Amino acid sequence: MTTTESHRPTDGPSDQPAPVVRTTAGAVRGRREEGLAVFRGIPFAAPPVGEARFMAPRPAHAWDGIRDADAFGPPPPQDLGNLGGPGLLDVPEGDEWLTVNVWTPEPDPAARRPVMVWIYGGAYKLGHTGSPGYDARHIAADGDVVVVSLNYRVGMEGFAFIEGAPANRGLLDQVAALEWVRDNIEAFGGDPDRVTVFGESAGAGSIASLLAMERATGLFGRAIAQSVPGTFFSGELARDIGLALAAELGLRPTVADLSTIAPRRLTSAGETLSAKMLQYIDRWGQAAPTVTPFSPVVDGEVLPTSPYQALAAGSAKDIELLVGHNRDEYRLFIAMAGRLGQITDEQATSALRLFAPGPDGEQAYRAAFPDASPGELYERVQTDWLFNMPSLHLAEAQTAGGGRAHVYQLTWPAPGSGGALGACHGLDIPLLFGTFGADLGALLFAGTEPSAEAQALSSRFRSSWTAFARTGDPGWPAYDDGERLVQVLDAEPVVRAYPEEASRRLWEGYDFSALPLL
Repeated sequence: MTTTESHRPTDGPSDQPAPVVRTTAGAVRGRREEGLAVFRGIPFAAPPVGEARFMAPRPAHAWDGIRDADAFGPPPPQDLGNLGGPGLLDVPEGDEWLTVNVWTPEPDPAARRPVMVWIYGGAYKLGHTGSPGYDARHIAADGDVVVVSLNYRVGMEGFAFIEGAPANRGLLDQVAALEWVRDNIEAFGGDPDRVTVFGESAGAGSIASLLAMERATGLFGRAIAQSVPGTFFSGELARDIGLALAAELGLRPTVADLSTIAPRRLTSAGETLSAKMLQYIDRWGQAAPTVTPFSPVVDGEVLPTSPYQALAAGSAKDIELLVGHNRDEYRLFIAMAGRLGQITDEQATSALRLFAPGPDGEQAYRAAFPDASPGELYERVQTDWLFNMPSLHLAEAQTAGGGRAHVYQLTWPAPGSGGALGACHGLDIPLLFGTFGADLGALLFAGTEPSAEAQALSSRFRSSWTAFARTGDPGWPAYDDGERLVQVLDAEPVVRAYPEEASRRLWEGYDFSALPLL
């Protein structure tokens, strides 16, 4: 990423003065950009360093005068190699990781527009709102909504088990940001009573968690979860992984020990452990091949139960849910490992035995997909286990608990790599944001100008998502256990019965509870 792209965007032509808004902590001055008022890098909590390190977020420090809000705040500590290429040095430094950004058609308190709060993904170990792919200008302008994005702690700082610290600190950051939205968004032209959270991958897993968290009650009324990962750790598993993380540094997983390591150096523990997690498969089971030692922890306090149990018991029955997945989710990870077309039958068998549900899961998959190649079976079972079935089951848990859910599947193939990536993980992000040349979009669209077909699908994403934020209706029927109608998003979108019926039947009744320590 470059500074121009990501951190100090140029103003669009405007004769209007820079917008100034007063927040609970002080006044901020934004910028006029392409018909929007944009504010970047507003603290929603104090820097979580010093005595606040590894603690729940604390209120932001107040300031006098007018604070410039024209640049994204620094990303939370993580492997900076994951944040981009040539522009790495342009990532801002500092310890104000916990900031929000706002795109609004006009900061008029009387406008009370719907509010959409974006929560990024990144395997719970990387990500930040300054990534160019998360530029929300098209969503705000096309949908006439206020869009907020937030930074939250990831990796060691946000999700590692640390004795003496609360679990799920990254989720607590998200709650604090939503409290900031509740208390401040009206001044930016938003309606605090019409807040929709939306997120992808780990962001969708975060949203599933928020739906189960009492602390998040009342902070949003609608939720959009794109490609929900089914990985939630039990307390025992998180503790064991925490021991291994600290051991990479020769330390114990305690606040006292880990506080001796500077935040941006502490990330090395997660990086080195990720590379050798398969060595722990006998202890960590299905968590080991995910190569991320971080996930929300069902700790009984911050996250009382798994989202699936909570929703089925009615925890989110008053929240409207839109949830879905991409048809070929796992293909992205196979391609990034350079293994497309190279999966052996032995590798497919290992994946089926580890991930397929039930004692006869391998044979059940082979029977359900008799013509599938080893590569197709390998991809199918991991797509189903990691994203597709967790997403579908979240909708089913919501309806079982008395709530309403709308379901979609993206089947349109990415044009990059000659179409070999299919409708893979992450494709929904450039389509939703219209950021085809940024971040993952540069790979998925191969640096070419998006076709009219891609532009039309992109527009449909935004119109459906913002319609849902405005009314609770994305434009297709709610999901039920009878017809199981979903919106299939393709060049010619169609509403039909859930397309992956073979997989749905294989996973029917499966319990997506927290992953155990074996």
